[in-house]
Amino acid sequence: MKRADGSKLTIRAGVSGSITEWKLKPYRSFKDGEMLGVLQVKPLIIETSGTASPEFKEPHLQVMFQELQDSTGLARMIRGQEMDWSEGIGRVVMMLVGLVLLFLGIQKKFEPLLLVPIGFGALLTNIPGAGMSEPGGLLYYVYEMGITTGIFPLLIFMGIGAMTDFGPMLANPRTALLGGAAQFGIFATLLGALALNWIPGIDFSLRDAASIGIIGGADGPTAIFLSSQLSPRLLGSIAIAAYSYMALVPLIQPPIMKLLTTESERQMEMQQLRYVSRREKIIFPLLVLILCALLLPSAAPLIGMFMFGNLARECGVIERLSSTMQNALINTVTIFLGLGVGSKLLATRFLNLETVGILILGVIAFSIGTASGVLLAKLMNRMSSMSINPLIGAAGVSAVPMAARVVNHVGLEANPQNHLIMHAMGPNVSGVIGSAVAAGVLLSML
Repeated sequence: MKRADGSKLTIRAGVSGSITEWKLKPYRSFKDGEMLGVLQVKPLIIETSGTASPEFKEPHLQVMFQELQDSTGLARMIRGQEMDWSEGIGRVVMMLVGLVLLFLGIQKKFEPLLLVPIGFGALLTNIPGAGMSEPGGLLYYVYEMGITTGIFPLLIFMGIGAMTDFGPMLANPRTALLGGAAQFGIFATLLGALALNWIPGIDFSLRDAASIGIIGGADGPTAIFLSSQLSPRLLGSIAIAAYSYMALVPLIQPPIMKLLTTESERQMEMQQLRYVSRREKIIFPLLVLILCALLLPSAAPLIGMFMFGNLARECGVIERLSSTMQNALINTVTIFLGLGVGSKLLATRFLNLETVGILILGVIAFSIGTASGVLLAKLMNRMSSMSINPLIGAAGVSAVPMAARVVNHVGLEANPQNHLIMHAMGPNVSGVIGSAVAAGVLLSML
């Protein structure tokens, strides 16, 4: 059976007996509390003395060919279409969505590490009769063991931590504020998602809205982690929106950056960053973890794994483990994370107005996050004698390192001598921490 949202439902009687009345029919809808049938309880008697094997009647050749014909994917889709659109044309449309994701990942190189396995997972889960995402199927257990439990996003966070250098942020701690400002997009989008409930066909709960809002952090693993905990039914749509817009950062951010800054502000050169010692880089992840444990324990899984990966990188005594986190581990987990997310791309959950709303809110979230960072940078310039280029505020969204590269590109367009990449990495990596903290706040509240 299926629930209204398309998820599977299993009914178990819990006692032995015989069914005297049964109302259940394929693709029939039942209301809450409606009777499905009558079970007459009877004791179960097992005879162990008999050794006779049951008789097996060989099927007729015509019946065998009929069974083979009925088991084909085409026949299953035709029969399914007659009963429910999601089992027929819905599967075809979702396969096309999977092919579009593969095209974007392979041909356009939009986040290929995630969009390729997500697209292929969508193809696998929509094959009629394969049962890849149903109990007993491979993708079912990949999703349940890795995503429902939150293990895959946490392992990816550990790998990201092992690849992150906090040096630019420690050299100029003020830039950490820019990473925090970019998280305004998360909470603004949360309110926007609730406002969409006025539109017929859209029904977002507060948990749904929080999961959608985290798209504004431009952090795919955080979005998947929070969605799996608060709103599993929207996981596929949210993951696709998050990673698609992360890939579109070079198109979304520059117009906003140029609109909010003047030519002279974009040409502004910044002072060279100071040297950050190894001791500072080792103490920082430990200090952040202690503060997280004291102030926001709900964010400890994300922050803890992120800081452990960073400590492995900076301590210099476990280079083999650090190398594994940065390469073999994160690559392996990314494969199964993508396939698991793809297994949730079902017609009943994806082909609706809510998905359109999520995609629109994703663009708004990115835009607000970018604008918030730039505006805070301009405000900091008014309040301090040490000026910073407002462009680096746009790197506060945690799309690492794409946002920092976009900032550097826009800066070089205005001034060929204006290299902002290292300055932009400060708010960029602080944005990763900011999105994890925002996720922890939402988890603790909801």
